[in-house]
Amino acid sequence: MKKLLIVNPGSTSTKVAVYHGLERKFSETISHPAQELQPFASVLDQADYRAGVIDGCLRQAGLDARDMDGVIAIGGLLKPVDSGVYRVNEAMLRDLRSRVYGEHAANLGAVIADRMGRAYGLPAYVGDPITVDEMQPLARVSGHPLLPRYGRTHTLNHKRVARTAAQELGKPYEQCRLVVAHLGGGTSVAAHCGGRMIDSTSSRGEGAFSMDRSGQLNAWELAKLCFSGKYEKAQVLKMLNGQGGVFAYLGTKDFRRVEELRSQGDETASAVFEALAYQAAKEIAAMTAVLSGQVDAIVLTGGVIYSEAFRDLLVRRISYLGRVICKPGEEEMDSLAYYLNSVLTGSLQPKEYQ
Repeated sequence: MKKLLIVNPGSTSTKVAVYHGLERKFSETISHPAQELQPFASVLDQADYRAGVIDGCLRQAGLDARDMDGVIAIGGLLKPVDSGVYRVNEAMLRDLRSRVYGEHAANLGAVIADRMGRAYGLPAYVGDPITVDEMQPLARVSGHPLLPRYGRTHTLNHKRVARTAAQELGKPYEQCRLVVAHLGGGTSVAAHCGGRMIDSTSSRGEGAFSMDRSGQLNAWELAKLCFSGKYEKAQVLKMLNGQGGVFAYLGTKDFRRVEELRSQGDETASAVFEALAYQAAKEIAAMTAVLSGQVDAIVLTGGVIYSEAFRDLLVRRISYLGRVICKPGEEEMDSLAYYLNSVLTGSLQPKEYQ
């Protein structure tokens, strides 16, 4: 049975886990206080620090990275690629270090995996980079040729819950027609067909609003705001991603706080709570049209789906579309373990990033 080291860096924490095959044996979420990250000028400058923290965490748990058979991490902002497992190589590291496709905490994944792989003699991989793009050509037409649509979703979790939903349906994932909605800090909805996400809403700039992202806004009014002279570019980008959505209305990024305010009779919180479900339902219904209404199931996932009140509100709006399968939370670590185990046992061929 293969021993797998899984690494998933976030903006203020790093998740680390050890699996034996597909069974999780150890898991820890390491928090990184702001004062510890402050000295680093860029995200990638944190790589040595985070790798050291991971080593310490493993040693404290009585684990030795040298005993592992391989290491895998979430993929960062790379060029658009197909879903799957990619061997960490120099082309990948070069693109991440140059930040040619942007800066993101997930960019640390490949760098940390590479460093740990070199230190302990382990093959290093990433799974489903953030920039996985499997959209069909028709879905790329946006309304203006200068702004084509592109795929950017919570691919790791999308693919994982889609596969487990397919198992419940008794069909191979590649033969299923699914609409998957990830509802968490960000929101993304995708139509899965033939084992690919043939259309999807980007979690940044499209679709329903979420905890700190504004989603799709009126482009006409947004353009006027941008050129009003009241805001700098950085301020507008923050309005769209980081300080938009629920945060802009209620000043919180914690969905539990939204529920608490709603239960106390806060009218704005109640309206935002219901609007989250309302907009998500619209996006889900739109994706069923991509599949011509031939849908095996709608899969709801992400942290917001833990809320029974929200889940019930959303399901009431979409149940007419077909079977609804709920998978609260996210299964990114399980998804990475599945990918690494499949590569190490020879059932899946890793891809080369060019």
